[in-house]
Amino acid sequence: MSTTAITPCMPFQHLRTTIQLNAHLTALRYANRSVPIRYASGKSKGDNRARDQPKKKKKARIEFKQYSLKDAEQFSLCDAIRYIKAFEVGRPPTSPKYDLAVKLQTIKDGPTVRNRLRLPHAVETSLRICVICPPDSRHAEAAKKAGASVVGEDTVFDAVKDGRIEFDRCICHQDSVAKMNKAGLGRILGPRGLMPSAKFGTIVKDVGASVKGLVGGSQYRERNGVLRMAVGQLGFTPEELQANIRTFMSEIKKDIALLSESVHKEIHEVVLSSTNSPGFSLNGDFRSSESPSPRDLSVL
Repeated sequence: MSTTAITPCMPFQHLRTTIQLNAHLTALRYANRSVPIRYASGKSKGDNRARDQPKKKKKARIEFKQYSLKDAEQFSLCDAIRYIKAFEVGRPPTSPKYDLAVKLQTIKDGPTVRNRLRLPHAVETSLRICVICPPDSRHAEAAKKAGASVVGEDTVFDAVKDGRIEFDRCICHQDSVAKMNKAGLGRILGPRGLMPSAKFGTIVKDVGASVKGLVGGSQYRERNGVLRMAVGQLGFTPEELQANIRTFMSEIKKDIALLSESVHKEIHEVVLSSTNSPGFSLNGDFRSSESPSPRDLSVL
């Protein structure tokens, strides 16, 4: 397909017809090609169409993401203790603590697990306990004897409102509940998990016994699909650590069983770590064929 040549001697009418014919032939030639017509911006019509279409939004994940354990390296309890002790060489046996992280397969906006228990072998912690009760009452005296670090009503309310939250646990005597609610501490202590509540057993009648239970007990709460708690100290023997882990896991299973049948929660992974070590995923065995004897691991 050829175009007609234009000469200077052509009449005007013939010249216009020739230009139109050449334009038509050029359009036919490019129509047979797969190359898209480009605009002055350098983008094709298809590019503009793709740009104008709204992007598809990814579906929001309704469950916390947990990685598959199919190819993950897991350890027996004794093997994990051996490696953790290597990271804690030279540190006092009562300073570093064994921490257990229990990862759950659960939805994001569902009910959470929260409770308190006494381990067979108590973990020494510098737990600061606040007791809300009349400051000059026998309840205040019992709380102080049991080991409470902060006791009172108005002084506690003022300190919390000023941002001076110098305690890790808070319980309230049942006679002081109305005064505590009137002070409006829920918006401050609630997000921190410190607001006393009858549901969690922190509004009590006998504050002395409750403080003693907190001093020797441990509290755990699910956050982002994970339950964490200190289950031992570096000086614990493997048998003592195993007993604490078993107690903790048993309580978690009971807490999950008490939830509604429509709520699906299950334990996905259990990770043991310490203050200065990484985490070691546990396979559920006490020891393997290559593990050192528990007696050797008991020697600091």
